[in-house]
Amino acid sequence: MRNAKQKQDLPTGEQMTIRDFVDTYFHHFNAGEVRKAAQSLAQFLSDGGKIFLTLAGAMSTARLGKVLAPMINSGYIAGISCTGANLEEDVFLLAANSHYQSIEDWRSLSADDDTDLLEKKLNRVTDVCIPEDQAIRAIEKTIFSLWQEYSTTQKSALPHEFFYQMLLKNQLTIDGNPDESWVLAAAKHNLPLFVPGWEDSTLGNIFASHVIQSDIDPSVVKSGIHYMTELAKWYESQTTQLAFFQIGGGIAGDFPICVVPMLNQDLQREVPLWSWFCQISEANPSYGGYSGAPPNEKITWGKLAKETPKFVIESDATIVAPLIFAYLLE
Repeated sequence: MRNAKQKQDLPTGEQMTIRDFVDTYFHHFNAGEVRKAAQSLAQFLSDGGKIFLTLAGAMSTARLGKVLAPMINSGYIAGISCTGANLEEDVFLLAANSHYQSIEDWRSLSADDDTDLLEKKLNRVTDVCIPEDQAIRAIEKTIFSLWQEYSTTQKSALPHEFFYQMLLKNQLTIDGNPDESWVLAAAKHNLPLFVPGWEDSTLGNIFASHVIQSDIDPSVVKSGIHYMTELAKWYESQTTQLAFFQIGGGIAGDFPICVVPMLNQDLQREVPLWSWFCQISEANPSYGGYSGAPPNEKITWGKLAKETPKFVIESDATIVAPLIFAYLLE
């Protein structure tokens, strides 16, 4: 009877929201850190702050857009830094969703199986395949015409601006759900987007191939230096506190967080440090990489302060990030 009474005292079934679930059952270790981070970030947003999000890994192909697009539409996101892969793979899904193939038993695949996928023009990302023709080559045709136009007229733009133009001018055939595309949501809100190292992406490689063939002037697509100067202007213009929410690490995280010490130390200007910090990563600090670097290390670089709220969730971002975003959206 005691167990039955306990069940009655807890929210159950349709009464239990995601926020109820996290607040009730997430107590210690990584679960406890998820709860504390979600509660802290909810209060931060309630107090008028906003999130600067960084995306590494294959988060777009993991369909983070399903919950990130609502976050953008709700006004919680002030800006995003992402890899070139995350930028393009969200749009790949939008253009060719019905042609994606899931691989149920992907751990059992042999080299022959993967060779077969190659011959079928299916590019595997763990347990899902991106279709070469319907996604990559279809978008190449559209964006190549934009590159050519800019090359002919001697104009230039940042990588994400070409994507914004394609989407806002309806130059792309839509196959997926527009409500689940975070890049489309970002374009509609003209959200500040920063894509350092864009060349390290499928369309970045394709752009380089056209430059090598002298089809396009290389100055058509602006570089990471342009992104850093735009980021510096943007950061200095902010009047609200910014939470640095880092998914993974790598260049998508390190590039934007460095704008603060650059402004304060290299340019001798006075800007506030990032006001809140959370990283979701399974990287180990002992390897010396940025992805596993603990938050306190960032104090020594002038990125965070001693009193900055800091959270480290050592878990799978494809599980944790949607959970926290859903928590905030309720």
